[in-house]
Amino acid sequence: MKRVLLKVSGETCCPAGDRGIVMDAVHLLARQIREAAQTGVQIGLVMGGGNILRGSQFKAASQSIQAATAHTMGMLATIINGLAIQDALESLGQPARLLTAVAMESVADLYTRRTAIRHLERGRIVLLAGGTGSPYVTTDTAAAQRAIELGADILLKATKVDGVYSDDPEKNPNAIYYPSLSYEEFLAKNLRVLDQECIAKCKENQMPIRVFNYRTEGNLVRAVHEEEIGTLIR
Repeated sequence: MKRVLLKVSGETCCPAGDRGIVMDAVHLLARQIREAAQTGVQIGLVMGGGNILRGSQFKAASQSIQAATAHTMGMLATIINGLAIQDALESLGQPARLLTAVAMESVADLYTRRTAIRHLERGRIVLLAGGTGSPYVTTDTAAAQRAIELGADILLKATKVDGVYSDDPEKNPNAIYYPSLSYEEFLAKNLRVLDQECIAKCKENQMPIRVFNYRTEGNLVRAVHEEEIGTLIR
Protein backbone atom coordinates (compact mmCIF):
# COMPACT_ATOMS: atom_id res chain seq x y z
CA MET A 1 0.00 0.00 0.00
CA LYS A 2 1.12 3.54 -0.67
CA ARG A 3 -1.03 5.45 1.84
CA VAL A 4 -3.17 4.41 4.80
CA LEU A 5 -5.39 6.22 7.28
CA LEU A 6 -5.07 4.86 10.81
CA LYS A 7 -7.83 5.49 13.36
CA VAL A 8 -6.99 5.05 17.03
CA SER A 9 -9.17 5.63 20.06
CA GLY A 10 -8.15 7.97 22.85
CA GLU A 11 -7.64 4.90 25.02
CA THR A 12 -4.44 4.10 23.08
CA CYS A 13 -2.88 6.98 25.03
CA CYS A 14 -3.26 5.21 28.39
CA PRO A 15 -3.21 1.66 29.80
CA ALA A 16 -6.41 -0.38 29.67
CA GLY A 17 -8.93 0.84 32.20
CA ASP A 18 -7.01 4.05 32.88
CA ARG A 19 -7.69 7.67 31.92
CA GLY A 20 -5.59 10.65 30.85
CA ILE A 21 -2.28 10.40 28.99
CA VAL A 22 0.43 7.91 29.98
CA MET A 23 3.47 8.34 27.79
CA ASP A 24 4.51 4.67 27.99
CA ALA A 25 1.25 3.83 26.21
CA VAL A 26 1.74 6.65 23.72
CA HIS A 27 5.26 5.41 22.94
CA LEU A 28 3.91 1.90 22.30
CA LEU A 29 1.68 3.36 19.61
CA ALA A 30 4.41 5.67 18.28
CA ARG A 31 6.91 2.81 17.91
CA GLN A 32 4.46 0.80 15.83
CA ILE A 33 3.69 3.80 13.63
CA ARG A 34 7.39 4.50 13.07
CA GLU A 35 8.05 0.85 12.24
CA ALA A 36 5.27 0.90 9.64
CA ALA A 37 6.44 4.23 8.19
CA GLN A 38 9.95 2.84 7.76
CA THR A 39 8.56 0.36 5.22
CA GLY A 40 7.70 3.29 2.96
CA VAL A 41 3.96 3.60 3.53
CA GLN A 42 2.47 7.07 4.07
CA ILE A 43 0.42 7.28 7.28
CA GLY A 44 -2.31 9.66 8.31
CA LEU A 45 -3.64 9.28 11.85
CA VAL A 46 -7.00 10.29 13.30
CA MET A 47 -7.23 10.00 17.08
CA GLY A 48 -10.12 9.98 19.50
CA GLY A 49 -10.28 11.80 22.82
CA GLY A 50 -12.18 9.43 25.09
CA ASN A 51 -9.26 9.03 27.49
CA ILE A 52 -9.74 12.71 28.42
CA LEU A 53 -13.49 13.13 27.96
CA ARG A 54 -16.41 12.09 25.80
CA GLY A 55 -19.18 14.43 24.79
CA SER A 56 -21.73 11.79 25.85
CA GLN A 57 -20.63 11.99 29.48
CA PHE A 58 -22.29 15.42 29.68
CA LYS A 59 -25.75 14.17 28.76
CA ALA A 60 -26.80 14.19 32.40
CA ALA A 61 -25.71 17.82 32.63
CA SER A 62 -27.51 18.83 29.46
CA GLN A 63 -29.29 21.68 31.20
CA SER A 64 -25.98 23.46 31.77
CA ILE A 65 -23.82 22.16 28.88
CA GLN A 66 -25.36 22.01 25.44
CA ALA A 67 -24.69 18.98 23.27
CA ALA A 68 -22.81 21.01 20.65
CA THR A 69 -20.55 22.40 23.39
CA ALA A 70 -19.87 18.90 24.73
CA HIS A 71 -18.91 17.70 21.23
CA THR A 72 -16.56 20.66 20.85
CA MET A 73 -14.89 19.77 24.15
CA GLY A 74 -14.36 16.25 22.79
CA MET A 75 -12.74 17.66 19.63
CA LEU A 76 -10.33 19.67 21.77
CA ALA A 77 -9.42 16.49 23.67
CA THR A 78 -8.25 14.90 20.40
CA ILE A 79 -5.86 17.81 19.88
CA ILE A 80 -4.31 17.23 23.32
CA ASN A 81 -3.75 13.58 22.36
CA GLY A 82 -2.34 14.66 19.00
CA LEU A 83 0.26 16.85 20.70
CA ALA A 84 1.38 13.92 22.86
CA ILE A 85 1.61 11.54 19.89
CA GLN A 86 3.51 14.12 17.82
CA ASP A 87 6.16 14.53 20.51
CA ALA A 88 6.41 10.75 21.01
CA LEU A 89 7.01 10.22 17.29
CA GLU A 90 9.58 13.00 17.06
CA SER A 91 11.42 11.65 20.13
CA LEU A 92 11.89 8.45 18.09
CA GLY A 93 13.25 10.38 15.13
CA GLN A 94 10.06 10.10 13.08
CA PRO A 95 8.96 13.43 11.51
CA ALA A 96 5.31 14.24 12.25
CA ARG A 97 2.94 17.16 11.75
CA LEU A 98 -0.19 17.90 13.74
CA LEU A 99 -3.02 19.41 11.69
CA THR A 100 -6.30 20.37 13.27
CA ALA A 101 -9.78 21.01 11.92
CA VAL A 102 -10.24 23.58 14.70
CA ALA A 103 -8.24 26.77 14.12
CA MET A 104 -5.62 27.38 16.82
CA GLU A 105 -2.58 28.83 15.08
CA SER A 106 -0.27 28.81 18.11
CA VAL A 107 -0.78 25.04 18.60
CA ALA A 108 -1.01 23.44 15.15
CA ASP A 109 -1.55 24.23 11.49
CA LEU A 110 -5.09 24.25 10.16
CA TYR A 111 -6.00 21.12 8.20
CA THR A 112 -6.35 21.37 4.45
CA ARG A 113 -6.27 18.45 2.06
CA ARG A 114 -3.35 19.85 0.08
CA THR A 115 -1.27 20.56 3.19
CA ALA A 116 -1.85 17.04 4.51
CA ILE A 117 -0.90 15.41 1.21
CA ARG A 118 2.24 17.53 0.93
CA HIS A 119 3.40 16.36 4.39
CA LEU A 120 2.58 12.74 3.57
CA GLU A 121 4.58 12.89 0.36
CA ARG A 122 7.56 14.22 2.32
CA GLY A 123 7.55 11.20 4.64
CA ARG A 124 5.91 12.81 7.65
CA ILE A 125 3.24 11.18 9.77
CA VAL A 126 0.20 13.45 9.56
CA LEU A 127 -1.81 13.66 12.78
CA LEU A 128 -5.35 14.78 12.03
CA ALA A 129 -6.99 16.16 15.16
CA GLY A 130 -10.18 18.04 15.93
CA GLY A 131 -12.47 15.58 14.16
CA THR A 132 -14.06 17.34 11.20
CA GLY A 133 -14.34 20.61 13.12
CA SER A 134 -18.11 20.18 13.44
CA PRO A 135 -20.16 18.77 16.35
CA TYR A 136 -22.27 15.62 16.04
CA VAL A 137 -19.63 13.86 13.93
CA THR A 138 -17.73 10.96 15.51
CA THR A 139 -13.98 10.52 15.09
CA ASP A 140 -14.71 7.23 13.25
CA THR A 141 -16.67 9.18 10.65
CA ALA A 142 -13.94 11.83 10.59
CA ALA A 143 -11.43 9.06 9.86
CA ALA A 144 -13.54 7.79 6.96
CA GLN A 145 -13.83 11.34 5.63
CA ARG A 146 -10.07 11.92 5.80
CA ALA A 147 -9.27 8.52 4.27
CA ILE A 148 -11.46 9.34 1.28
CA GLU A 149 -10.19 12.93 0.94
CA LEU A 150 -6.54 11.91 1.09
CA GLY A 151 -6.85 8.99 -1.31
CA ALA A 152 -5.85 6.32 1.21
CA ASP A 153 -5.76 2.71 0.10
CA ILE A 154 -7.47 1.55 3.30
CA LEU A 155 -8.87 2.73 6.62
CA LEU A 156 -7.20 0.88 9.50
CA LYS A 157 -9.05 0.80 12.82
CA ALA A 158 -6.76 -0.03 15.75
CA THR A 159 -8.51 -1.69 18.69
CA LYS A 160 -7.63 -3.68 21.81
CA VAL A 161 -9.23 -6.89 20.49
CA ASP A 162 -8.38 -9.06 17.48
CA GLY A 163 -11.09 -7.78 15.13
CA VAL A 164 -14.86 -7.51 14.87
CA TYR A 165 -16.98 -9.72 17.12
CA SER A 166 -20.72 -10.14 17.53
CA ASP A 167 -20.35 -8.84 21.10
CA ASP A 168 -17.61 -7.56 23.39
CA PRO A 169 -15.26 -10.58 23.66
CA GLU A 170 -13.85 -9.27 26.93
CA LYS A 171 -17.32 -9.54 28.49
CA ASN A 172 -18.83 -12.38 26.46
CA PRO A 173 -16.56 -15.41 25.85
CA ASN A 174 -19.12 -16.77 23.38
CA ALA A 175 -18.89 -13.75 21.09
CA ILE A 176 -18.50 -14.74 17.43
CA TYR A 177 -15.39 -13.52 15.60
CA TYR A 178 -15.79 -12.34 11.99
CA PRO A 179 -12.62 -12.57 9.83
CA SER A 180 -14.39 -10.67 7.04
CA LEU A 181 -17.64 -8.79 6.52
CA SER A 182 -19.32 -6.89 3.75
CA TYR A 183 -20.48 -3.35 4.48
CA GLU A 184 -24.05 -4.61 4.24
CA GLU A 185 -23.43 -7.41 6.76
CA PHE A 186 -21.83 -5.01 9.21
CA LEU A 187 -24.81 -2.64 9.01
CA ALA A 188 -27.40 -5.44 9.16
CA LYS A 189 -25.81 -6.98 12.26
CA ASN A 190 -25.76 -3.55 13.95
CA LEU A 191 -22.16 -4.04 15.09
CA ARG A 192 -20.62 -1.34 17.26
CA VAL A 193 -16.88 -1.31 16.54
CA LEU A 194 -17.42 1.53 14.04
CA ASP A 195 -20.45 3.79 13.81
CA GLN A 196 -22.89 3.25 10.98
CA GLU A 197 -22.24 6.64 9.36
CA CYS A 198 -18.55 5.70 9.01
CA ILE A 199 -19.46 2.37 7.39
CA ALA A 200 -21.99 4.01 5.06
CA LYS A 201 -19.43 6.59 3.94
CA CYS A 202 -16.82 3.90 3.25
CA LYS A 203 -19.37 1.79 1.39
CA GLU A 204 -20.36 4.72 -0.82
CA ASN A 205 -16.71 5.36 -1.72
CA GLN A 206 -15.53 1.71 -1.74
CA MET A 207 -12.99 2.38 1.03
CA PRO A 208 -11.97 -0.95 2.61
CA ILE A 209 -11.58 -1.14 6.39
CA ARG A 210 -9.40 -3.44 8.48
CA VAL A 211 -10.02 -3.74 12.22
CA PHE A 212 -7.07 -5.21 14.14
CA ASN A 213 -5.40 -5.41 17.54
CA TYR A 214 -2.69 -2.76 17.66
CA ARG A 215 -1.40 -3.95 21.05
CA THR A 216 0.24 -6.98 19.39
CA GLU A 217 3.70 -5.87 18.32
CA GLY A 218 4.11 -5.83 14.55
CA ASN A 219 0.40 -5.88 13.75
CA LEU A 220 0.37 -2.42 12.19
CA VAL A 221 3.15 -3.45 9.80
CA ARG A 222 1.21 -6.63 9.00
CA ALA A 223 -1.92 -4.58 8.34
CA VAL A 224 -0.23 -2.18 5.92
CA HIS A 225 1.27 -5.15 4.09
CA GLU A 226 -2.21 -6.61 3.64
CA GLU A 227 -1.65 -9.68 5.78
CA GLU A 228 -4.84 -11.40 6.87
CA ILE A 229 -5.07 -10.16 10.43
CA GLY A 230 -8.15 -8.84 12.17
CA THR A 231 -11.35 -8.27 10.23
CA LEU A 232 -11.57 -6.94 6.68
CA ILE A 233 -14.73 -5.00 5.83
CA ARG A 234 -15.39 -4.29 2.18
